[in-house]
Amino acid sequence: MSRVEHNMSLTGGQPPKALNTIQKISTAVGVVGLGILLLALLNVNFPNKTIALSLSLLMMLAGVVAFSYGAYSNKHEGIKNDGVMFKSITSRGLWGWILGIVMTGFYVVLYFYPQYLGLVSDGDNTGVIALFDPLSKLLSGNPASQWFLYGTLYTLAIFAFGIKFIWKYRNNTYEVVRTISVMFFQTAFAFIIPEILVRLNQPYYDFKNIWPLNYELFAGYKIDEFLSAGNVGLIMLIFGLLSIFVITPILTYKYGKRWYCSWVCGCGGLAETAGDPFRHLSDKSQSAWKIERWVIHSVVVFVTVMTVAVVFSYLQGNESSSISEWSNLDNKVVFMSEEGDKPIGDKILAAQQANAKGVVFINKSSSTPTIQSSVPLTIDYIVVNEAEQEEALKKAKNGENVVLQNALAQSPDFEVAANQDVKVYDDFLISKEFFIWFIVILLTLVFGWAMLFKREELAKDAQYGAIGYFVVVISLLLITYFSSPGKLFLFDAYQLRKAYGFLIGAIFSGVIGVGFYPIFGSRVWCRFGCPMAAILGFQQRLLSKFRITTNGGQCISCGNCSTYCEMGIDVRAYAQKGENIVRSSCVGCGICSAVCPRGVLKLENDSMNGRINSNDILLGNDVNLMDYLKQHN
Repeated sequence: MSRVEHNMSLTGGQPPKALNTIQKISTAVGVVGLGILLLALLNVNFPNKTIALSLSLLMMLAGVVAFSYGAYSNKHEGIKNDGVMFKSITSRGLWGWILGIVMTGFYVVLYFYPQYLGLVSDGDNTGVIALFDPLSKLLSGNPASQWFLYGTLYTLAIFAFGIKFIWKYRNNTYEVVRTISVMFFQTAFAFIIPEILVRLNQPYYDFKNIWPLNYELFAGYKIDEFLSAGNVGLIMLIFGLLSIFVITPILTYKYGKRWYCSWVCGCGGLAETAGDPFRHLSDKSQSAWKIERWVIHSVVVFVTVMTVAVVFSYLQGNESSSISEWSNLDNKVVFMSEEGDKPIGDKILAAQQANAKGVVFINKSSSTPTIQSSVPLTIDYIVVNEAEQEEALKKAKNGENVVLQNALAQSPDFEVAANQDVKVYDDFLISKEFFIWFIVILLTLVFGWAMLFKREELAKDAQYGAIGYFVVVISLLLITYFSSPGKLFLFDAYQLRKAYGFLIGAIFSGVIGVGFYPIFGSRVWCRFGCPMAAILGFQQRLLSKFRITTNGGQCISCGNCSTYCEMGIDVRAYAQKGENIVRSSCVGCGICSAVCPRGVLKLENDSMNGRINSNDILLGNDVNLMDYLKQHN
């Protein structure tokens, strides 16, 4: 019986052997732990959920760790393929498809039908989510949600399979250290710290989740949440901005995108640990590479324009000058604080026409303003000196009952009832006009710099694509600028952002990105859908000291490097020519170097001069050697 071998490696491993005793016992232990979760899913009511959950998580962790010990403890250090090409589950066989379908089904239920997991919005949870209530209440003080369940299992998977990964690659210090790093960042920064912040009545915030991966960072409700949280919320917002404009560029310049994609990111952490057995399934074809470039850069364009438009709409919606009869202020108390380009009386009149219940003007100056209007003001309004009533204003905005003292002579005070619906117009120093034109100028400068000074490092089709994308971005921003408030390229801002979160945040990163590990490989999300990876890739290609150097003279063309590159890069083609690997998609995981039997590949951070060297070693089919000699004679 003939078998078509799609493996690019000459050393594809040996057929798998039967499980040893330790592996059999550990498998049984892990299955029992998983069985407890399945029983909870079937609404089996455990008398002590804390003990049941602890047993389940500990048994699954112990099962994976013991299985890893049984698999690698008696083997010599060094990379082992472990017969991945022969196993049904890791070679797109029947078990691989079954696992892919099961994982995909789990993600579909998690995102769209959490009630089947036991989530109850107006009562006590049931099912498997109820099993996680004790741990959730311990960390945040709140009952569990489907996202807490997912976060717990996600962290457990990275931790357990991270230990397995360390056992497998224990001969390689780089692999061990970066795996410990992703285990730490996922456990502390993505799981424990955000839950504790909620317990302390602070905004939920994952400090390692950077824009544009955290595409809701600049959403109006999130900005309001940060600002209402006082100094802590302001620190979170400032840290988010610093992460984008300071921390990320500096670290990428020094170390390439690997500092994030392989050392910090949770998506990359799961792909490197639980997804390690499937890394060889990534598509290495030219067609996949072309699709990857167009899809990933289209995602970047969309998330960039969408974010700018969301911030623009937020600034526009928070300017008291924009109040009109269509502002939806029915029965709301309006807070405004700056006169701006429109008299205070006209703004109060606009709130009156929008059926507001009352207006509170927060006076920040030492003198009391004069309020005049061409039309009689029938709405209740007062002027409040901020310096004198700072605490009272804070309570009013937070929905507490408070009486505000009127700074206007012979005018009554104003009572804000408990849970009164309010609308705060902050009138930020940054105007919407300044913001949108600043972004347009900034993008123009970046595009101009790339085309003038980095043009030679971009392929011809990349240059044409950059021009096309630039025109699209600027056009959409201008459309947004001249659109109605709350519109993103003529669409409703909230609905468009919701659609983006559904398609990218749920379908792509979850259902397809993780659910189809056994079919498309472990980095399909990072290759085709992650906007953070794309922006870091742009910086890595043009503005980084990182490269993978090759020694073509020692390459034996075994193909291990290409086979196990989860980003679909044909590493062997570079190694054969002795060419540095400087690819936007490379996440610097280092596996290509780790599996090379000749030490041909090395991850380096060095001078940017000569990084992209396309013809260090000339092969007969690269150039006409006689013409080459004549040109250099």
